Amino acid sequence: MAKRIGRTVRDLRRENRTAVLQRLYFDGPMSRLALGSAAGLSSGSVSNVVAELLTEGLVEEAGSLGADGGRPRTLVRVAADRGRLIGVDVGETRVRVELFDLSMTELARAERPLPGHGRRSYDVGVVAGHILDGIAEVLGTGPGAGASLGPSWGPGTGVGAGGGAGAGELLGIGIGVPGIVEHTADGPLVHGQTIGWDAVPLERLLRASGRLPAQVPLFTDNGAKTLGQAEMWFGGGRGARSAVVVLFGSGVGACVVGDELERGRALEWGHLTVRVRGRRCRCGARGCLEAYAGAEALLARWREEGGRPPRGADEEAALTAMLAAAHPADGGAPDPVAARVLEETAEYLGAGLADLINLFQPERILVGGWAGLQLGARFLESVRAHALDHSLRHPAARVRVALGRLGPDAVTVGAATLPLAAFFARGGYRAPAGSPAPAPAWRAALGARMAGTGPAVGGRAE
Repeated sequence: MAKRIGRTVRDLRRENRTAVLQRLYFDGPMSRLALGSAAGLSSGSVSNVVAELLTEGLVEEAGSLGADGGRPRTLVRVAADRGRLIGVDVGETRVRVELFDLSMTELARAERPLPGHGRRSYDVGVVAGHILDGIAEVLGTGPGAGASLGPSWGPGTGVGAGGGAGAGELLGIGIGVPGIVEHTADGPLVHGQTIGWDAVPLERLLRASGRLPAQVPLFTDNGAKTLGQAEMWFGGGRGARSAVVVLFGSGVGACVVGDELERGRALEWGHLTVRVRGRRCRCGARGCLEAYAGAEALLARWREEGGRPPRGADEEAALTAMLAAAHPADGGAPDPVAARVLEETAEYLGAGLADLINLFQPERILVGGWAGLQLGARFLESVRAHALDHSLRHPAARVRVALGRLGPDAVTVGAATLPLAAFFARGGYRAPAGSPAPAPAWRAALGARMAGTGPAVGGRAE
């Protein structure tokens, strides 16, 4: 019978655990009665699942709720300290690694800069070394590590009979990378044309180092896509049925999420042609949006027209100086070159956003990334005005353009949600040792997100 319909009792049990964990994460604390209604399960099924999860320590009691004329109802919630997640942002100026608990509260971080100005080295071995060193540091097992954070690698302790996560167990590592990620039978390949990566098997290289145990799942995806996932779960995308999340850093990228694309899709938006026979882009083509609107190109245009970034400043410091020159805090005369280049950049970005509005007709467009957030306070109104000027009236009338809410760490937050989504999809069970990591489980987790709600276990939701 089970073979005929394709689902076993074990499958049904896992699906029920997934439904309960997701409902508690996004909507809890909740009583068992409310949980059954929200998860679409019978009272008996909810009681059985909650009892299992309580035994395994994956959920915990969280007080009680008074009931008119009846007994108070005990509330339960996901136990935030029951597992650990690592998010990695392979950016274009640095590699950032962060350790989180299940509520996405940051426990530790490590950063490794990518040296150089204008022409950085993205040697795969160097980047992989930064990732491995950063992971060791945040887990308290490598040079520069702080105080002990409890169990690092390994299964942890206190595992229930059902095989759920142990206390403090590392549930997985998510990595956001620049470029296109191709998921193959042999693992993901990273095609990062602007940084010189051609079919790089990053996960395989990390595994081959011998510094990562086989039982710790790895997940790799495009950095703009992980930014989009973070904003949809915890930030400015909550409650929206469709959104485009833009990453504006050294280059530019985007992620589109909607009913037809609920898994999210990374867009190489920065390589949209905005001027035929225009400036040469890092990808080798001419006239790409990134050749005008990425922070690297923006600063290059300022220098070409006589601007003088501070000597030896990195990209972020140089952009800060450019903004200060265009809008002096002391009320002095603005640098007309910096102001003109910024305004031209706002128009290019606005025209690029207009294409996204016309193509996808989203409810929201969120601008994130370190450069977008740094310039946002003075930049966004101009970008929004240009976007609406270049858009068709109907989709322009319903879109809201705003800054992302999660700050410059949003890519690492989103990367950490990749193993979290897989953990939900497994029903909270530990991944089998040596098993290949599944593709990012966007569908199940995004399907669980209730409009306007964030994770109920605390952390980054506002």
